[in-house]
Amino acid sequence: MPISLVTGGAGFIGAHVTNELIKMGHKVVVLDDLSGGFEDNLNAQAVFVRGSITDSILLEKLFKQYSFDYVYHLAAYAAEGLSHFIRRFNYENNLIGSINLINQSIIHKIKCFVFTSSIAVYGTGQLPDPYGISKLAVEMDLKAAHEMFGLNYIIFRPHNVYGEYQNIGDRYRNVIGIFMNQLLQGNSLTVFGDGTQTRTFSYISDVAPHIARSPAIPEAYNEVFNIGGDLNYSVNELARTVMEVMKLEQKINYQPARNEVLHAYSDHSKASKIFDLNNANFVSLAEGVSKMSNWVKTVGARSSKYFSNIEIEEKLPPIWRS
Repeated sequence: MPISLVTGGAGFIGAHVTNELIKMGHKVVVLDDLSGGFEDNLNAQAVFVRGSITDSILLEKLFKQYSFDYVYHLAAYAAEGLSHFIRRFNYENNLIGSINLINQSIIHKIKCFVFTSSIAVYGTGQLPDPYGISKLAVEMDLKAAHEMFGLNYIIFRPHNVYGEYQNIGDRYRNVIGIFMNQLLQGNSLTVFGDGTQTRTFSYISDVAPHIARSPAIPEAYNEVFNIGGDLNYSVNELARTVMEVMKLEQKINYQPARNEVLHAYSDHSKASKIFDLNNANFVSLAEGVSKMSNWVKTVGARSSKYFSNIEIEEKLPPIWRS
C-alpha cells in the first residue's frame, strides 16, 4: 500500500486530493495546522497530524515514522493580494516551509513530490506578487533538487479553483466563497475595481483527481502543468451567477482597484495532452456554483476574520483593515 503525505489536507484542494488518494488505496497522513482548513473536511480514513510545515523537527519525525512514498504539498497561505503586506509571513510559510519538506523528501528518497504552485507565478507583465514569487522559488528549488539529488517532482499551477470545502470565511481570497458568505449574511458583494477583470474559474472535480493520480503517469514527471478550465468570466458575471444560483440578491459594493492582473488565463494544452483532459466535459460555472452552493447552505455562513499581523500598512485596502 503506497503511503502519501498530504500537507494542507484539511484545506480545500488538499481535502479533495486526500479523498482521491484513499479511493486509490493509499494510506494518507494529513499534516495541517488548521489555519485555513477545518477538521470537518478531513477524511476519517486518513491519519491526521496537527502541525505546520514550518516545524522542521516535526517533519523529520513524520518522515522517519511513515517512510512516505509520495508527498503532495498543498499547504500554503494563498492570499495573493494580501501577500504584499505580509511579506515575512508569506515567505516563511510558503517558501521556507516548502524547503523543509523538500529537504526531508531528498533525505528519505521519496518517489515523487507533487506540488501545487499557482498561475500567480506569471504575475503582471511577468512580475509576480510576493505570493507568486514564493511559489516560483519553490518550483525552481524542485528543479535544482532533481538535478542535484534525483528528486522527482510534478508541479501544477491551478487556476481559480472553487468548490466544496473551500474556506468561505476568508475575506482575502476565494472570491466565490466570499460572495456566498456575504449573501448568507445579507451583505453586499465586495468587488475591487469595476468588475470587468476576468478569471477562468475551475471546479474542484476538474482538478483534484488529476493531481492525485499524476505520479502514476511517467510522462508527468519533472514537468510543470497549468490546469483548469478554458472559459473566462468577468467578476461581474460571476457575481450575477452566484446571486442567481443562491436566489439571493444584493447590491455590489465596488472598492478601489487592487494591484492585480486584469485578465488572468493560461494555456492548458500540455495538461490536456498528458492527462487526457476533455474540456467539453468540464463542469460549467453555473453547475459548479450550484454544487458549491448546496454545500455552503449546509455549513452556513462562517465568520470572516481579519489577518492579525499585517506587516506593512501603506496602501493596504481600507476594507482589509481590522
